[in-house]
Amino acid sequence: MKVRSQQANKVNVITLGCSKNLVDSEVMMGQLRANQFEVTHEADKSDANIVIINTCGFIDNAKQESIDTILRYADEKEAGRLEKLYVTGCLSQRYKDDLEVEIPQVDAFFGTLELPQLMKTLEADYMHELVGERLLTTPKHYAYFKIAEGCNRPCSFCAIPLMRGKHMDRPIEDLVKEAKRLASMGTKELILIAQDLTYYGLQHYGERKLADLMRHLSDVNGIDWIRLQYAYPSQFPMDALDVMNERDNICKYLDMPLQHISDNMLKTMRRGISKRRTVELVDTIRQRVPGIALRTTLIAGHPGETQQDFEDLYRFVEETRFDRLGIFTYSHEDNTHSFTLPDDVPAEVKQDRADQIMELQQGISMELNEERVGQTHKVLFDRKESGYFVGRTQYDSPEVDNEVLVPATKDTYVRLGDFAQVQITEASDFDLYGKLV
Repeated sequence: MKVRSQQANKVNVITLGCSKNLVDSEVMMGQLRANQFEVTHEADKSDANIVIINTCGFIDNAKQESIDTILRYADEKEAGRLEKLYVTGCLSQRYKDDLEVEIPQVDAFFGTLELPQLMKTLEADYMHELVGERLLTTPKHYAYFKIAEGCNRPCSFCAIPLMRGKHMDRPIEDLVKEAKRLASMGTKELILIAQDLTYYGLQHYGERKLADLMRHLSDVNGIDWIRLQYAYPSQFPMDALDVMNERDNICKYLDMPLQHISDNMLKTMRRGISKRRTVELVDTIRQRVPGIALRTTLIAGHPGETQQDFEDLYRFVEETRFDRLGIFTYSHEDNTHSFTLPDDVPAEVKQDRADQIMELQQGISMELNEERVGQTHKVLFDRKESGYFVGRTQYDSPEVDNEVLVPATKDTYVRLGDFAQVQITEASDFDLYGKLV
């Protein structure tokens, strides 16, 4: 191993963007710690002499947040409060040449797959043997679990392939090893993530292997919940639903971003699926896994979206009654196919359409939550906040879905990271309230 100077190096890692970025930061921090660096994550008050910013470059708002964060720490460096500033991640991958010119205070920029080069710049070793070694930034009882990198889908609006490259699977044996290590550290819930979970296996094994992976992970002692996020609808592997039914520790939950429903928009977006097949898929999933919670994400205001297209989307949401739903306004991203189309939906119309969908979903969520009043659910408790113990059912992912709140009284005690049976006593549009059974 290289010998660094005797001066202690402290690194503060700043993570922006999605859970996939968070996993990258956790892997980076594991490598830094193995090289004897002192590491903090997003410390507000830090005496770190090195800052590494893991950026997001997905849409305009995320890019602006990344640039603002880089500039803030560039000012810290110019003021002499910081020795080194490095930038990595999606924004850096996508706009490295421009950023080097515009923000020269940054010592070096790195792409999404250049962790070895970053470690070399820090005069540290990139240790290939550290498969699955991470420094968790989430509460230890749950972890985001990235099973693949990159994406081969041709979606017209998406810049992720530009930043993350082609789809690359992680071998099942490596993922099982990581899951066992996480379980030994107290992790009880694995949240499977990738740009596209359903493509898993095609690159490494030549066939879809998500169901096989689910079985292997389900066999790991100590893992109580396995949750699926970011499943692509086209060519969805139905055998994954069979495993969901077979195994008690696989949550009846599926996050499947559909983006739109009108055939006009699905074709323009290059989604590889029609309205009819989408409706059939949703119906089939619900039939084969009774009680499953379906989450989706939509886009409002894509180029060419007519009022009729939007009305089709609104009716689809109204009729389908998703358990969980989020919506973005379209962002005109350079070097994507959609960028060649006129961005012809005014910003205020995009926002109004998104607001209408969320107002509709708010009512649906309220009705679905009210149906749970009186039911008893297994709840995993994440934190204590504002006089409540706050947790989730198997139907809810951290940060984006419903939470269950139990009053923290002198007679009620919950150990964070543990499961408990909770009877639902009250509902709001996006939260449930209950009492321990």
